[in-house]
Amino acid sequence: MINFSVQTEGFRLSNPKKIKEWLNTSIQSEGKTTGDINYIFCDDVYLSEINIKYLKHDTLTDIITFSNSNHPSIISGDIYISIERVTDNALSLSLPFEKELSRVIIHGVLHLIGYADHTPDEKQQMRSKEDYYLHLQA
Repeated sequence: MINFSVQTEGFRLSNPKKIKEWLNTSIQSEGKTTGDINYIFCDDVYLSEINIKYLKHDTLTDIITFSNSNHPSIISGDIYISIERVTDNALSLSLPFEKELSRVIIHGVLHLIGYADHTPDEKQQMRSKEDYYLHLQA
């Protein structure tokens, strides 16, 4: 089950049902099963506290993903997304907010599936997967 919660004032996810369907289809396309996935939409302060406490990083980020899965084929976890970072990224990339938000949303699922983005090759593969699934989004 995919759940969305909002920890920041003024943000509302448009068409959550459609997003859940898209995410479920994407997960199934990777040969995986959707477990419990929690998206938490927050602000920079909220995400920075998590970043410092759990990852020991004192930097701003747009997303942090924690896997909670006990089985490699079942995708479960918590995905924290900073709406402030997504907004700034969309502006700097001259993209619509919704498009950048979709990229970050699928990015979190790809991390839960097992894709990384530490090396240049991993980043290239991650971007390719993001683009592929963004094109599947109706």
